[in-house]
Amino acid sequence: MRNAGLPASKIPPSKLYTEKYCPRGERSNRIKEQQLDLFADRNSTQTFESNQLRLWLSSMAYVLMQAFRQNCLAKTSFAKATVGTIRLNFLKLGARITVSVRRILIAIASSCPYQDILAIAYSRIQAIAGTG
Repeated sequence: MRNAGLPASKIPPSKLYTEKYCPRGERSNRIKEQQLDLFADRNSTQTFESNQLRLWLSSMAYVLMQAFRQNCLAKTSFAKATVGTIRLNFLKLGARITVSVRRILIAIASSCPYQDILAIAYSRIQAIAGTG
């Protein structure tokens, strides 16, 4: 391996694999996740600026999803879920939203399969925000 900084004969294969190859693969997986699940590869407008704005918004969405996964879904079955799985199961929910003067109520169907995890995530969001 030439780009490791040392000749291949001086690096044990197991160290080369764990320190160089695995992190590179993990980075590639995160890039692919952003492109496929947050549509970062969609640059269909005609100007550079608008395509750049789309990419920035996609990047910010990825950072928010990563923070949600690390802070709100830790120690749940979704702790290592992809952005697409989180998006499908938590953001694409059918709910009734009632807005009053003092609060916003979100009523989720009683048949929602991830109610317990949603409750955990909600309580953790409240703890982070310092409200509630």
